[in-house]
Amino acid sequence: MYELLIPVVIAEAVVASLMLLKIGPLRELVLKILDQLKVGRGPVTLIGIAGTMGVILLSRFISIVKMQNKGEKLGTMSPMDQVLYRTHILEASLMSFAVFLGFIIDRTHDYLTKLDGLTSTKEEVDRLQKEKVQLTEKEEKSSKEIKQLQERVAILSEDLKKLKLECTQKDKAVETAESHVTSLQKQAADLLLEYDHLLEDNQKLQAQFAGHRR
Repeated sequence: MYELLIPVVIAEAVVASLMLLKIGPLRELVLKILDQLKVGRGPVTLIGIAGTMGVILLSRFISIVKMQNKGEKLGTMSPMDQVLYRTHILEASLMSFAVFLGFIIDRTHDYLTKLDGLTSTKEEVDRLQKEKVQLTEKEEKSSKEIKQLQERVAILSEDLKKLKLECTQKDKAVETAESHVTSLQKQAADLLLEYDHLLEDNQKLQAQFAGHRR
């Protein structure tokens, strides 16, 4: 049976090494394969294999203990018992190492999965912090622009007040000018009327003067 255990131990050692040493995309490939093994009936199958190996390992330990007790009673072991004893020790060692490597692979897979999650979370936090900084900068820029606009509005409000005041003053000046023009027109009309009266008086006087000369 140890002929089957040796390739298993080597394969587990290679998988553990690939998980611990990041060699190109091999770690990601191994993690994806392990993820697939832990989906569906995979965990049940792995537990069944581990349980079977545990039972076989226990039986090997029992056989080793029996052979040791038998050798102590007889004082020596037969060549066949010695071969079986060494074979059982080799198989038990290989199975123990295989179970240990399987445990290491399982724990390492869980830790790497959590580490990837933490890395993704850290990247998300960094992205959110960058967005926060960008939003803060935009907010400060917007605040400055708003302040500048408020100052511009205040200046325009002052200019508007000045323009309104100037318009009011000009309206008053126009009203005063209109009143003055109306007064001048009235004076001109009175002067024309007086001129007409004087002209009539002049004509009458000329007529009287002409009559006296005759």
